[in-house]
Amino acid sequence: MLIDQTVVGRTGEARVVEVEKGAIRKFAEAIGDSHPLYHDESFAKSSGYQSIVAPPTFPTTFRVPLPDVQFELSRVLHGEQEYEYTRPIVAGDTLRCSNRVVDVYERQGSLGSMTFLVTEMTGEDLDGNPVFTGRSTIILR
Repeated sequence: MLIDQTVVGRTGEARVVEVEKGAIRKFAEAIGDSHPLYHDESFAKSSGYQSIVAPPTFPTTFRVPLPDVQFELSRVLHGEQEYEYTRPIVAGDTLRCSNRVVDVYERQGSLGSMTFLVTEMTGEDLDGNPVFTGRSTIILR
């Protein structure tokens, strides 16, 4: 197994992320989503938001360390990713994010053994109110 299973349950150091309008717009452009909530502040405000809204997969851009997990990026396949929100992320938010290892397991494939790493990133505002949870599975060969 490429990752020691003793990391399951460990949480990495939290990082504070400031969400900027430019980063939201660039991300929306990169994923090809022209919805005005992601680009037009006037539209977002008229829709009841304080500023432009981040697309649902925007936390993918947050760089939050994993606890005691190291691997070669050249050995990684993206397996699965999902997000749940208690409220939308908007420009101007400052979020405290951390990553936790949820599971590590191995499976046999046609090309040999593969290690699956399941992590969960949580984001909360600076008052401690939860904003989102993201779950990711990566596959190492």
